[in-house]
Amino acid sequence: MASWRRFVSRLFAGPRRGRAPRGAAGEAPARLDAESRLLAAAAVETMLSYRFRDPCLLGQALVHRSHLHAYGDDRIEANERLEFLGDAVLGLVTNTYLFREYPELEEGDLTRLKSKLVCGASLARVAQRLELGDHILMSRGEAATGGRDRDSILADAVEAIIGAVYLDGGLEAAEGVIERWLFDHADEILEHRTLANDKSRLQEIIQARHRVPPRYRVLETTGPDHERVFTVEVLFGDRVLGTGQGANKKSAEQEAAGCALKRLAQEPSLLDAAPDSRS
Repeated sequence: MASWRRFVSRLFAGPRRGRAPRGAAGEAPARLDAESRLLAAAAVETMLSYRFRDPCLLGQALVHRSHLHAYGDDRIEANERLEFLGDAVLGLVTNTYLFREYPELEEGDLTRLKSKLVCGASLARVAQRLELGDHILMSRGEAATGGRDRDSILADAVEAIIGAVYLDGGLEAAEGVIERWLFDHADEILEHRTLANDKSRLQEIIQARHRVPPRYRVLETTGPDHERVFTVEVLFGDRVLGTGQGANKKSAEQEAAGCALKRLAQEPSLLDAAPDSRS
């Protein structure tokens, strides 16, 4: 707690002697209660389920640049450098997770899945779930214009905290935080896990009523050799049940099967009649 107090007292000591606060016209520095800010930062530490050896790192991760502009104090650094580091750590940990979790996926599919998992909107949802916006230090003007709910600010703070954890406890500590924040709550991952089984599920449903399995047909292949996009349709007899696209035939077939399952859930009568004999 003593280290927290040292950080907070330094953070809210006000501008250096002889320097006027910067900021919007007419904006005066808010009279902040250092003790309440200390408790707020400690609350973030509790949400992390990680205890910092150097609490100043977490404190820095919670400082938006507008706070420094308003106070005209260069003794405290904003969270942008930590955000830069956290982005790289998040990318490494996420890539490793997806590589191990989905051995059947090609590079293009892994990239698309990663982009959904770590995009700004996903990170902002993490921050909203943790009510992180309440604890970010920013100018009164930034807060008044919705800064505490702005996706970009929230996502940047999440990445900055990841960077702070990495510096404080190493890669293993950062992995633990990322797993709890993202992987345990990743709707995209859960949806994809279902998608990866859609082809088997579709075959089970159809063959439970008919002996003829679904069949898949490539409609077209587009793009250069290193960025191929396959478009595939799945048929029950001559009836098209769904279409899908992917970086390879396998992933396109999985997407088509998922589309077919959604359609069958709405139109189960599509399987009432036996498939055309030509199938």
